[in-house]
Amino acid sequence: MPKRKAIVNICECVACGCCVKVCPKNAISILKGVFAEINSKLCVGCGKCAKECPASVITLEVTEQ
Repeated sequence: MPKRKAIVNICECVACGCCVKVCPKNAISILKGVFAEINSKLCVGCGKCAKECPASVITLEVTEQ
């Protein structure tokens, strides 16, 4: 069954932290104050972070698992 995982475009991320606040699994952190990093083992692919991102730099990728 396919699963979804969130992916951050680190070149465009402004590290505002909006995604961190809405992640229900605490899978996102701001790395070195520069960009968001998503722990793929914790991410459940709910998409809340992608919807909340004001810069629209988070997308959901379908993976087979």
